[in-house]
Amino acid sequence: MADIGKGNGQMAMQRPVSAMLAGACALIALGVSPAFAKEKEPPPTPAQVQQVYDCRAISDTTARLACFDRQVAALQQAEVARDVNFFDRASAQKARRGLFGFTLRDLPFFGGGDDDKEQIQRLETTVAWARRYDYDKIRFEIEDGAVWAQTDQTILPRDPKTGDKVSIYPGVMGSYFAEIGGQKRIRVKRER
Repeated sequence: MADIGKGNGQMAMQRPVSAMLAGACALIALGVSPAFAKEKEPPPTPAQVQQVYDCRAISDTTARLACFDRQVAALQQAEVARDVNFFDRASAQKARRGLFGFTLRDLPFFGGGDDDKEQIQRLETTVAWARRYDYDKIRFEIEDGAVWAQTDQTILPRDPKTGDKVSIYPGVMGSYFAEIGGQKRIRVKRER
């Protein structure tokens, strides 16, 4: 801070504000700008699928049917060889739910290409088991097999029990919170 003893109180107020403004600009330049710069482009269509689409452009009906038959057979072979996989919106939602807590936004089939309204905002489930670790922290598994661990120092009045309702939701900057059995929230991270 500036030297207040010289009667320059206005200067004393400007320097902290300037420092905060510079810090905020640095954060924006480092973290937020790339997020705004990213455009959500659809993923490229797999070659096997594009070849089926290309058959539509053939005007002769016999040739078009032969093209469809040939390309659908090739697509089926690619699926059997696991070069191409298909899944519907319900399967994608189930996968998102199972992977809640991991950062997968850049993958279009886990949310990068979908509307944000389809993102899971809160996971409501039950506790399969819960144990204490590091003296006063909780580690618990939910019904789908995901394991979460407490990261803050909040002490819960009672230990969670099997069957307790748990609500897990995102905080800021990649953190997550959990409310277990109606108790106060704790900060958690997904372990597996």
